[in-house]
This record gives sequence, structure tokens and C-alpha cells, in this order.
Amino acid sequence: MCGTQIYLDIVSVGATMNIMLAAVLADGLTVIENAAKEPHIVDLANFLNSMGANIMGAGTDVIKIRGVKQLRGGAYSIIPDQIEAGTYMAAVAAAGGEVLIRNVIPKHLECITAKLLEMGVDVEERDDAVLVRRHGKLTRTNVKTLPYPGFPTDMQPQIAAVLCLAEGTSVLTEGVWDNRYRYVDEFRRMGAQIQVDGKIAVIEGVEKLTGARIQACDLRAGAAMVIAGLAAQGTTEIGCIHHIERGYEDIVRKLS
Repeated sequence: MCGTQIYLDIVSVGATMNIMLAAVLADGLTVIENAAKEPHIVDLANFLNSMGANIMGAGTDVIKIRGVKQLRGGAYSIIPDQIEAGTYMAAVAAAGGEVLIRNVIPKHLECITAKLLEMGVDVEERDDAVLVRRHGKLTRTNVKTLPYPGFPTDMQPQIAAVLCLAEGTSVLTEGVWDNRYRYVDEFRRMGAQIQVDGKIAVIEGVEKLTGARIQACDLRAGAAMVIAGLAAQGTTEIGCIHHIERGYEDIVRKLS
């Protein structure tokens, strides 16, 4: 393969990563314009560079990759997953109480933290941890998902679970992935009041959710159902949990 110039019409994490992986061993220079800027894009670049790749500009919207003849092996520590951490933050917000979440990079969580603060959740940032507390009532807010550093689409179902229990009317706008609202019917089985029109969901907060038998339809929707189940009265039974296990290591032990 040979290097080339690529412009992404839509900012895409998966596309950016795949082009980076293809370009590291291609002949010549590859330039990705309108590249994704997520922390794990930077981490992938750092990982590949540690193996002998030549990648510049990761974390900006222009990434340049000069192909090399070969990569070498090595050891590398992957950054903490901000979506996993954000999911546990949302769980505390929905269910109440106080949890210290360790081994995180608080800066990567700022877009999630900001929305939880708006809703009346107390978030205290430490060097490599966040302390999340919620003892009072949740207040409504509006959320629009955007590419990083905006609110992540991968946190949209989880924040929706929290908004279901917030006082007032909240509006969710999906700006990244069109097929994100498949969890809505499952939430309604638990007593949530959600209306969806295209990319916009209007959520009327309810006093409580009630346990039900529901199905995880994808990874993040499944995580959101766990959050709803934690906050609901009664027992919630979630099927198709292979979706959840794909993105959360040992979630049962961590929540226990």
C-alpha cells in the first residue's frame, strides 16, 4: 500500500484508527484530515510509535503518518477507558450514594463530569481518581452528543438512564450515531417516559423506575439497563448480556 491524503467527511474514531493502522507500514506519507481526536486515538499513536511507527499530530484534526519498513515488539500500558469510568459515574448518579472510582484520567472525563454537575451530582477530581456523590434530587439538563471533546455518544444511553429519574423535562440530541435509541422501549417497560423523534429524545423525569425483564440490544444500551436496574425498585432481569461483557470487564464484581 502507498501513502495518500484522506479527508473524512464525518469525524470517525473507527475510521481514523483503521487508516492509522494501515498507514504505518504503507510507502510514503499518509495525511488524515478531519481526524478524530479522542484520547484513545492519541493512545493508539503512542503505542504504534513505541513500536517504531512515525505518527505525528494525534489529538488534532490532522494526523500525519510516514510509513516505516517494519514495527518491533514491546510492552505498553493502555490508558484507562473513560467510557467505563463514565458508566460507573452515571450509576452513582442514578442510584445515589458515594463511590470512589480509581485509575482514571479526570481530564478525559470532563465532558461527563460537567453534565453530572449540572444535574446536582457532586464530582471531586483527584490525581488519578474521581469521587462521585449523589444524595439529593437530580435536576433536568439537556445533552447533545458530539465528537471529542464533546459529550461522547458512547455515554448517551447511560446518561439517559440518569435523566429518566431527574425532575423536569430533559432533551437528548444524538449528533454522532443514528441508531442509538434502541434502548427506549426497554426503558419504557421500567416506567420511563421517553419520546423519540429522529435524533432527539425528550425525557420526562419520573419518581421511580420499576424492575422488569428487559433485553440488552447493544453494548452501551446494556450498560444503561444495568444502571436503570440499580436505581429501580424491585428486580431487573437483563438478557443478551454478551453485549455488556464485550465492553465491561467483570462488571458484576465491580458493582458488587
